[in-house]
Amino acid sequence: MDYQTSQHRIPIATGGALNITRFQPERIHGLPILCWHGAIESGRIFHSRSGKGLAPWLAQQGHEVMVIDQRGRGSAAPRPARGVSFSQREVITDEVDAALAACLNLSGRSHCHVMAHSWGGVLIAAHLARVPASRERIASQVYFGTKRQVRVQNLSKWLYIDLIWKGLAPLARCLCGYLPARSLRWGSDDEYAASHADSVAWVREATWRDPEDGFDHVAALAQGGLPPTLHLAGHRDRALGHPRDVARFVEECGPHRHALRVLGRENGQGRDYGHLDMLTHPDAVKDVYPQALAWCQAHQDDMASVEEDT
Repeated sequence: MDYQTSQHRIPIATGGALNITRFQPERIHGLPILCWHGAIESGRIFHSRSGKGLAPWLAQQGHEVMVIDQRGRGSAAPRPARGVSFSQREVITDEVDAALAACLNLSGRSHCHVMAHSWGGVLIAAHLARVPASRERIASQVYFGTKRQVRVQNLSKWLYIDLIWKGLAPLARCLCGYLPARSLRWGSDDEYAASHADSVAWVREATWRDPEDGFDHVAALAQGGLPPTLHLAGHRDRALGHPRDVARFVEECGPHRHALRVLGRENGQGRDYGHLDMLTHPDAVKDVYPQALAWCQAHQDDMASVEEDT
């Protein structure tokens, strides 16, 4: 199925703007899908410059897709720099709310699905904890390799989390005034100083509380949890989204209809997936993408009937 792409700038009241890459198929089937990237990356995790990836594939299946670039990522301004920074809380309270509103406004629908990679799922879940009304706008979710804490102990964890993310990255952040992840080849995009500091605190701390006002996300999600959510983990992911850490995050998110699936040969996939290649490997088209779409389709009938009634 053919589709068109367009770019949309969404201004944020506190400064800067989000960027939305919109995929519009000729014939739309079902609800729109909002895609949210993780730390030190942009929306490119969902679509390559050559037209490959989850977002184009979903559009080919007839779904309108909105891929977000957070402030400072991709072409979204302002770029991270010394003295130019936004906190993680500002993403959670301002950016997620603006993105949901823009997705529904552009599509003309009252509900959508959400797909998030890695730390993006933590940000979305934190927004749903703070703004319970947003849960009513989301029919279902798929989180790819999303965890908050990293409690597994292995060489990959010691290298990527302890040495780099919690050790060298704060040093680079202090020296540069932001985290220059691209030039250091630690990620595909840079990170604001404040948001990186906040994420380090959440990875380190046992309690999931906001560093500014102490808001308890676990307590809030215990009052209703998330919309129906498929949690995917890579069998070969040793640190950034280890299956055991993903399972712990599922528990933190409170009571919600969910499934946890580990992507690997022993569970029917053609290969053992890691943290990034569950979205970027060519085999994900047959191993991973259909699972994500099937979850959304299984949970959108009720929302479709609600939209018809309204």
